[in-house]
Amino acid sequence: MARVRKKERQELLREAVREKPFLTDFELAEKLEVSVQTIRLDRLELGIPELRARTRQMAETAQEKVKTIRQDDVVGELLDLELGTSGISLLRITEDMVFAKSHIAKGYYMFSQANSLALALIDAPMAVTGVANVKYKVPVHVGEKLIARAEIVRVRGNKYFVWVKTRSDNREVFRAKFILVSLEEE
Repeated sequence: MARVRKKERQELLREAVREKPFLTDFELAEKLEVSVQTIRLDRLELGIPELRARTRQMAETAQEKVKTIRQDDVVGELLDLELGTSGISLLRITEDMVFAKSHIAKGYYMFSQANSLALALIDAPMAVTGVANVKYKVPVHVGEKLIARAEIVRVRGNKYFVWVKTRSDNREVFRAKFILVSLEEE
């Protein structure tokens, strides 16, 4: 990247954080080819919070929107939610989530993250999972951060077709297609 002026660099920074809010200062510095200190100064000047604060703000906003399940039933941190459309959650794999012998994450954690995120998307008082088609693509280990992105791709009556793709860094580790059914309150 050719050397850019401050205003241009700050606009690039703003755009990078808008597109990928989970980039660290180090990753932003590499991307913009400047020092970490320059990124921190630019963030302060632009009013862009640090990564932890950005994550916390997103999570608080998203949590308030959930209707179908209780907020504490969501596996991982709910980071973004557009009710009836799409959502994002984050799950950090810890030592207690892996098999002792292989140190590979137990699949039900990835499934639970995806399933609870899919349920959180539904704009109804209650919903259940009718069908789940899942694919575990690569092993996941302690310390990995799983970002699940869910999207409602079709609605037919009270059935919601939801696709969830989970990534760790730049690789897809899990994907699922769900058919969720909203239940009418009696």
